Amino acid sequence: MDLTFSQEQEELRGVVRAFLRDVSPEEEVRRLMETPSGHDPAVWTKMSDQLGLQGLAVPEDLGGAGAGPLEVGIVAEELGRALSGAPFLSTCVLAVQAILAADDPGCSRELLPGIACGVTVATVAFSEPGRPWDSPAEDTAVRHVDGRWLIDGAKELVLDGAHADLILVTARGDQGVGLYAVSGDAPGLTRTLSPALDPTRKLARLEFAGTPAHPVGPGDAGSRILSRTLDHASAALAAEAVGVAQFLLDLVVAHVKDRVQFGRPIGAFQAVQHACANMYVEVESARAAAHHALWSAAANSPELPLAASLAKSCCTDAAMRVATEAIQLLGGIGVTWEHPAHLYFRRAKSSQLLFGDTDQHRDALVRRLDARLTGA
Repeated sequence: MDLTFSQEQEELRGVVRAFLRDVSPEEEVRRLMETPSGHDPAVWTKMSDQLGLQGLAVPEDLGGAGAGPLEVGIVAEELGRALSGAPFLSTCVLAVQAILAADDPGCSRELLPGIACGVTVATVAFSEPGRPWDSPAEDTAVRHVDGRWLIDGAKELVLDGAHADLILVTARGDQGVGLYAVSGDAPGLTRTLSPALDPTRKLARLEFAGTPAHPVGPGDAGSRILSRTLDHASAALAAEAVGVAQFLLDLVVAHVKDRVQFGRPIGAFQAVQHACANMYVEVESARAAAHHALWSAAANSPELPLAASLAKSCCTDAAMRVATEAIQLLGGIGVTWEHPAHLYFRRAKSSQLLFGDTDQHRDALVRRLDARLTGA
């Protein structure tokens, strides 16, 4: 596997980084994190009109760019570096991959063009109170009444769920667990913002009471769709965590060059140099794991479930360790509200838990490896 990016992919990274530098400075991040949606709709429109980011993974015949997980991962990494609250992970990874995995041409034609052109903000609602992240639907039910599909139940920790225009919901019916599309303004849908450690990433609780929906894919394909979607989402989240860690490393290196103690920059002290070297190793190791997962996704490799769980646990843990070390090296200022370090620390911690914590992913990795070795 050739883990190098093409010239076009590196140009995409440069364009996205320059764009985010202009539209997502720290002051804007702080302003937007106090809003219910956490992002600026005008900037979301610019991301579509000027860069076409929302349609990267959407097929060309449906209005997208026909790119793949590598390009999506590059964008996710840069969004993490900028601590952007744009609903890219929910819309362009979770929702797009769920629709593609459903293999329903009619629904793809109906749902994907709106996402590709930046009009539709979408998400996937699958986590239920008291259930594991990868449990598709136990308490959320769908029923067929007078020719209509109606959903009852609740989902929690739904990424960008409070303001999404389209919600893809896993629900259990007579055929098994399926995926169903629900409009954001559907009757019987109640949406409540959830308190979160990371104010830049908006989560919501959704309650369904006879909420109209329509199926996306076969009525028993929900588990398969969710498994595939979470593999892609874990790879993208791993890339985002690399961006978070890289920003903090750059921030600390600049700080230790400028901060003077005992007549010398603190970067001249061996203990500080060792700490920065360890942070660099963490970032580069995480980058390799994330890129391997993205390449596995791009190649549609059977290794993707293993690579995704490995990357999710490795990269989010690395981001957390880098964030902790960064605050230590920044000294007292690193824990003040005015400094950005604590915001990146919060993002790193929330990423550790999103889509299943690192222990869950390591357990899944062990189970999958054991199944392969035993032939089960």
